[in-house]
Amino acid sequence: MAAAPAPSASPLVLLECLIAGTSHREGLKAYEPQLQLGQALTLEREADSSYDDWAVRVYTAGPEPMWLGYLPEGRNETVARLLDADFALAGRLTHKAWEDEWLYLEMEVVLPI
Repeated sequence: MAAAPAPSASPLVLLECLIAGTSHREGLKAYEPQLQLGQALTLEREADSSYDDWAVRVYTAGPEPMWLGYLPEGRNETVARLLDADFALAGRLTHKAWEDEWLYLEMEVVLPI
């Protein structure tokens, strides 16, 4: 009988999405040069949001986190439920580009294995 393959250390990608609301984040334009592809992002549940029952904020990781925006409404319920259940989810920045005055940011939500 063949040995089972070793488990992968790669995280499980749960969601690939745009970060919503970047045009409403004060100071993001000046902060943008510090954003690097592949950098770690953190997720924080905003359970008391009056706009979205499943709101999840997206921040840069580190001692002085920058609030980048939100997971998009309509694509955030599963992630919000996992965060509510205390799963240790993380994120990473996968794309950034300026489109006129709008900072277009894409990310992955991952479950570390």
